[in-house]
Amino acid sequence: MFATNVGTVDRVLRAVLGIALLVWFFVDRGEGPWHYAKLVGIVPLATAIFSTCPLYSILGLSTCPVKRA
Repeated sequence: MFATNVGTVDRVLRAVLGIALLVWFFVDRGEGPWHYAKLVGIVPLATAIFSTCPLYSILGLSTCPVKRA
């Protein structure tokens, strides 16, 4: 469906950031909009899982290694 444009190091960093934000959301029993803003951690986690970033596609970027023929 989408071209893979997220490299290994990028995927690991996105996964760690996404998991950290979601853990912080569930551990911290805060209230208000800033508490729910931590749910943005779903985005980097999803892009890490699917190895594709829509923003990278729009900007024409890729952190994947170049495939040599």
